[in-house]
Amino acid sequence: MQFYRMVFESFRFAWQALRANVFRTILSLLGVTIGIFSIIGVFTMVDSLEANIKTSLSSIGEKTIYVDKWPWMFQSGDYPWWRYFMRPKPKFSEFNYLKENAKYASAITMIDWSVANARFKNSSYDALCQGVTYEFNLISDVPIVEGRYFTQQEIDAGRNVAILGAEVAETLFDDGQAVGKVFKIKGQNFTVIGTQEKKGKQLVDVGGNPDTKIYLPFVKHKRMFSSGNLYGTIQVQAYDDDKDMVNLESELTGLMRTVRGLRPMEEDNFALNRPDAAASAISGIFTTLRAGGFVIGLFALLIGGFGIANIMFVSVKERTNIIGIQKSLGAKNYFILFQFLFESVFLCLLGGLIGLLLVYAASFINLGSLDLILSSGNIIFGIGVASIIGVLSGIIPASQAARMDPVIAIRAK
Repeated sequence: MQFYRMVFESFRFAWQALRANVFRTILSLLGVTIGIFSIIGVFTMVDSLEANIKTSLSSIGEKTIYVDKWPWMFQSGDYPWWRYFMRPKPKFSEFNYLKENAKYASAITMIDWSVANARFKNSSYDALCQGVTYEFNLISDVPIVEGRYFTQQEIDAGRNVAILGAEVAETLFDDGQAVGKVFKIKGQNFTVIGTQEKKGKQLVDVGGNPDTKIYLPFVKHKRMFSSGNLYGTIQVQAYDDDKDMVNLESELTGLMRTVRGLRPMEEDNFALNRPDAAASAISGIFTTLRAGGFVIGLFALLIGGFGIANIMFVSVKERTNIIGIQKSLGAKNYFILFQFLFESVFLCLLGGLIGLLLVYAASFINLGSLDLILSSGNIIFGIGVASIIGVLSGIIPASQAARMDPVIAIRAK
């Protein structure tokens, strides 16, 4: 009961201070409000950016390794770019070799890209045409809303069939009925066998927005755009166990060195790229941004903390007589200490909550493809930081009040 009484009295005294000195209190709370708004605002922005990028990375396959000519991230140091340029591109024969021999792979596909104009009557669209093999939908998400996916026979024979992205289908076919219709790419007729669910615009679309893509059988794609030269990027997916990812990477290294006839002392002439490694590097960048945002907001919080401490010193002086009366009636030192400490924390929490409300209001601002989301973790963090500032701001004035001699305090004017 005594605890609840202290809390109630602290709230009452804090409210009285607000009402008695509204302008002074608002100016003091402004520092805490701006500090919390700065810190949580930066955290919310960074979290939203990171989530957007990681979602885009996951759309190109989870637990996957891309066998390619170029590495996605260059190592530090001077490595001649021409060595990468001279590397051979992965071949279709190498894809078949990996498919037959890779034991740690749950699915393997080969892909390649080209930009081409798709036409249907008077409508046209410059689409990203992507050639894929049969197991592509086992690695990357291909949400078919109308029609079906490729059959193995269509992929092997390189037939003139296609799966359209939502934006491509909407542009070419005004009536919304695309499946079964025939359109042209580079003068050749293609039959639409499926359309994808609309994804919408993303801040970062790794691998391209599926809405703007046309999926074609890999062999047919290469006959049209590369004169039948069957090279591209090999995408391999591991099983669910994280250990399989390590085993798969080691296995792919050995298989690619074998199929390319590399000697033991020769360096690899291929790159194994992992989206999760790119995600880890991105996380490191965003961690730095969070730290920078915290430091910037911390200065405003310190200013706000000094303002709250000033209020508490004034409050102690104004209530010196009351403190003397309370102590003469038997109030313990810790009761006086906690009373002022709770008041300081309450004031800081009030400023922090106003800052969080401002961040929440800012999350409704239209930033295009970036959706700002104030997470529960950031809310808890903001409340926690405000509470700590409240404790630090109030501990010295509260200690000063708790140590007062009751006789001297009662006589104070």
